[in-house]
Amino acid sequence: MRFEFAKAAREEFLDSIEYYELQQPGLGLIFSEQVYTTIERIIDFPSGWTPLDGTFHRCLVKQFPYALVYTVLNQVLIITAVMNLHRKPDYWRSR
Repeated sequence: MRFEFAKAAREEFLDSIEYYELQQPGLGLIFSEQVYTTIERIIDFPSGWTPLDGTFHRCLVKQFPYALVYTVLNQVLIITAVMNLHRKPDYWRSR
């Protein structure tokens, strides 16, 4: 299964990497590695993570207060949000 980021999710991902890199050099890389590890876990078990409604799921990113919100369409994992768990929980639903 391949994956892709929705445009807004890619921007969140890149902004988060930049934020963590500014906090501590190398931390942005660790964050990005954890996000990609999370994507691999989702690909292995796409329906194994917390359902948010009929089509979306949420999988937590280890070591960071983030989760990936995703859906699977036609064997493509679509990451809808790289969600900071300290934000409003439903902000991504308009996507």
